[in-house]
Amino acid sequence: MSFTQAIARAAGARIESRVNPVAISLPRSAASQPDALGVPTRLAAARMHEAGIVLKPLLRSAGLSASQINRKDVRIGVASQIRFLELAAKALNDPVLGFRLARDGESLRLAGLLHYVAASSETLGIALDRTQRFCSIANAGLVLQCVETCNFTIVLRYAGVARHSDRQQMEYFVTWLIRFCRDSTDRRLNPIAVQFIHRRLGEVSELEKFFGCRIQFGADTDQVVFDKKVKRLRLVSADPYLNEMLLDYCEQALAYRRSTEDPLRISVENAITPLLPHGEARLATVAETLGVSSRTLARMLAAEGLSFGKILSRLRSDLATHYLGDANLSISEIAWLVGFQGVSAFSHGYKRWARMNPTNMRNKLLASH
Repeated sequence: MSFTQAIARAAGARIESRVNPVAISLPRSAASQPDALGVPTRLAAARMHEAGIVLKPLLRSAGLSASQINRKDVRIGVASQIRFLELAAKALNDPVLGFRLARDGESLRLAGLLHYVAASSETLGIALDRTQRFCSIANAGLVLQCVETCNFTIVLRYAGVARHSDRQQMEYFVTWLIRFCRDSTDRRLNPIAVQFIHRRLGEVSELEKFFGCRIQFGADTDQVVFDKKVKRLRLVSADPYLNEMLLDYCEQALAYRRSTEDPLRISVENAITPLLPHGEARLATVAETLGVSSRTLARMLAAEGLSFGKILSRLRSDLATHYLGDANLSISEIAWLVGFQGVSAFSHGYKRWARMNPTNMRNKLLASH
């Protein structure tokens, strides 16, 4: 199949009018969260089906249904996708499922319009600028920013969805980006560095071998760093005429999608998470990260019936429970990750939150897996 024929199948054939050139969204009452095409969700579901794993209970736990998975024109809530990918990774006993889903097969082209408008661009720099502008068409919970200083850095963050509960989806995104850079230039491009906010103790070597660089986990930002010269590389499938046509479709799709601001609580949580291990999760620091004064942030939270202290306490409890489900992390490491200086203080605080000490909760979580 030619590149132009692939476009007709993946983009043009799915655009029934110039008014609504995007996949069907769930009603807002059914999906009050950023939504996505759901490519990694469907790829994971296919692997589970091949492995003979019953999907229905896991779909239900993630707030999804079989009809959503089967209909490719139905978008999927990003938070539900994050949850399902984590459940699928455990069910398949594959801790790096998101990475493997993006590394293998047709994951690039399955991104549809976003992939083809990028792949038909003249240079890699232009392609990534297109991806930065239009990535919400594929995933409304993802914000991508290209930054050029001494190197060329692609920074990723989440909008309207919590970052701290995710590993699989972010590793899928980063792997997809690196694959796109290589396939579109027909070069083995290796990043200078890759950073993830989430933590891993094992399963790292396979990712580093594919990326061709060291990976920093537990970083302050999710990002991929390339030499700035890669921006000038020409793409093997560059087509200025096709690109101009697809740009028009992308602009219509972007205009059609309802813009939503980050819910304030989630924005605060996402700002707090990387600060916790450093003991810097304070109102003033978070306010500075969000670009407002401490008084303004406190006033904004109060207007929504929230307080910084309550958000911080709830987030530490949720993170601690999330980390306790990881057998590779010791109790002392978890205490540090959620901002406690010692195991005793952490145990006391966690028992107050969960009415159970950390060891008992860990046993319960690991037994359920």
